[in-house]
Amino acid sequence: MSEKTFRPMLTYSDEAHHSPAGSYQKIMDYFKPKFWLGMTATPDKRDDNVEGRNVYELFHYQIACEIRLQQAMEDNLLCPFHYFGISDLSVIGDDSTSMSLEEGTLKEQDFRDLTSDERVKHIVNQTSYYSHSGDRVKGIIFCSRIKESIELSEKFNQTINPETGKYYRTISLNGDASEEERRNAFERLAIDEDDPLVKCGTIKPLDYIFSVEILNEGVDIVEVNQVVMLRPTQSPIVFIQQLGRGLRKAEGKEYVVVLDFIGNYNNNFMIPIALSGDRTYNKDNIRRYIMEGERVIPGASTVHFDEISRKKIFASVDNANFSDVKLIKENYLTLKNKIGRIPTLKDFDDYGEMDVIRIFDNNSLGSYYKFLVKYEKEYKVRLTPKEEKMVEYISKKFASGKRIQELQLLKRILAYAAGASRMGLFAGLSNDLMEYGKVVSKNQKDNIVNIMTNAFASGSGKKTYEQCVFIEENGDDYTPTRDFYVMLSNKDFYEILSELVDFGIARYKRDYSSAYEKTDLVLYRKYTYEDVCRLLNWENGEVPLNIGGYKYDKKTKTFPVFINYDKADDISDTTKYEDHFTGSQTLIAISKSGRSMQSEDVQNFLYAKERGISVELFVRKNKDDKISKEFYYLGHMQASGNAKEFMMPNTDKTAVEIEWVLDVPIREDIYEYIVNT
Repeated sequence: MSEKTFRPMLTYSDEAHHSPAGSYQKIMDYFKPKFWLGMTATPDKRDDNVEGRNVYELFHYQIACEIRLQQAMEDNLLCPFHYFGISDLSVIGDDSTSMSLEEGTLKEQDFRDLTSDERVKHIVNQTSYYSHSGDRVKGIIFCSRIKESIELSEKFNQTINPETGKYYRTISLNGDASEEERRNAFERLAIDEDDPLVKCGTIKPLDYIFSVEILNEGVDIVEVNQVVMLRPTQSPIVFIQQLGRGLRKAEGKEYVVVLDFIGNYNNNFMIPIALSGDRTYNKDNIRRYIMEGERVIPGASTVHFDEISRKKIFASVDNANFSDVKLIKENYLTLKNKIGRIPTLKDFDDYGEMDVIRIFDNNSLGSYYKFLVKYEKEYKVRLTPKEEKMVEYISKKFASGKRIQELQLLKRILAYAAGASRMGLFAGLSNDLMEYGKVVSKNQKDNIVNIMTNAFASGSGKKTYEQCVFIEENGDDYTPTRDFYVMLSNKDFYEILSELVDFGIARYKRDYSSAYEKTDLVLYRKYTYEDVCRLLNWENGEVPLNIGGYKYDKKTKTFPVFINYDKADDISDTTKYEDHFTGSQTLIAISKSGRSMQSEDVQNFLYAKERGISVELFVRKNKDDKISKEFYYLGHMQASGNAKEFMMPNTDKTAVEIEWVLDVPIREDIYEYIVNT
């Protein structure tokens, strides 16, 4: 048939993420419609056998309609589901087995554990306990390996179904099955017991199909009422595909039960990412989804993790490195493929992709500019080493938006360089900050000047950023340094900084504009030691080396307290403080060792209100998160008046136990995460 005799206006393609494949391309090359319409639930899933091809490009980057799981549930397009994260047996979740499963190899002992009678009993008990919608179970069980799926199916068939009192009826269905075998299996799973074909013995129903990934897509068994996951979640895309096998609506099916058996896998953090649809890889977001699963999915669906599985996921989140270059590159490519160009910083937020701060946190990168130079062939901009270091400094110090003052000062410098303003920088800054209800105090001005002249950089950073001096004194105000002013004449450098500043201001408005009382700190946001010293307007050029659990700054009369809530087992007795919350608004905290009731720091704590001292509480769960090293800000607190001196166990040192009362009770999800996980 020639193009002249057949030129369709529209050609439609389902499972469009396979479009780059040669078989699809032959069809797409043959037909010449005015446009193609492609439909897929997984547009970002790339075919491993078709490297370098982009689905979005084939459809001219035109997204006619996009609907994700949360919206589909809200619009009542899918069947409600009840997700249960269940702890797998400990023998399946030990570190060696976890690693072998994730790395693609399986030792014989690991396999025996995966298919042991004990595990089969555990699976049967859980699938029976959580049950299903409808008269009988019609389930799909996803396994890690084909051999495992075969062995488990055989053992199930030798096990009594507690609901029916009869042996389970299951099969293992994998890649070597013919189309006829697959159709037959699907029909047996879907059919009802009272169907005439069952009663006459023509068809024997199935309770479960055991499989490894071949049922992820292209299968539409609407009757499925239970989905069981016996494998680690390696990808949010695959997780949603497998979850989706049970989300089709069917007559008499009120909901689908999803059972996820969770071991000590490194990638457990993928589970809340998949359920929430949040692709930012922001640890605080992920933790909140674990705690607030019920609120993540709209409608009648529910999400529940048992206590052990929740702890396993939290451990996975704590240990994960979301600033890993491989993860960054994958997410960058996904976004670039979607929009058909090199993404801007704003694009990452607009499209809900990876939090670009993950790039800034990567020590080998430090800036989006450096990432593009190293990994994007199409990016041709090149800066001088000094310009590159300036970009890195602003990226790391200010672009997160934790304080608006430096960002607005940089905005004013850019305007100064463009000839739009010749007003002194701080005189102009005061005007700019009125929009945010901020004023610049004497302490804050001194603090900002130190930051912008590299008198505030902490530790080794002072040497690293020694050339990052942005302003210099000019009369009773400040102007850009001559070097910085000259650098800004480079159009590329100017545009990179302008984009960074605008991004940081947008982040401030989104995340940090609701500061607590008269501070620049926001409740429940996370801060490093350096952030705290900066935002409390400490003049000192470095974070004190002995900041430890707390440090008092006489000039600002601020007294931040830093608590690692879970102490490591191997720390010394003199630092093994028993700090603990006694409620969401009360805390018992221990002074440093060698202190008495008369010690100056203890007296400042006990009489902080009378002395005009502001005590601020910062808490982190533990020190395991070596990437961010951040503490949750939990607000002002005051000593209740209950304090006692005691001898620290196994030492000859005294310390003081103080009871504190927070001004504001800790938000429930943060409190639960810190105290109970």
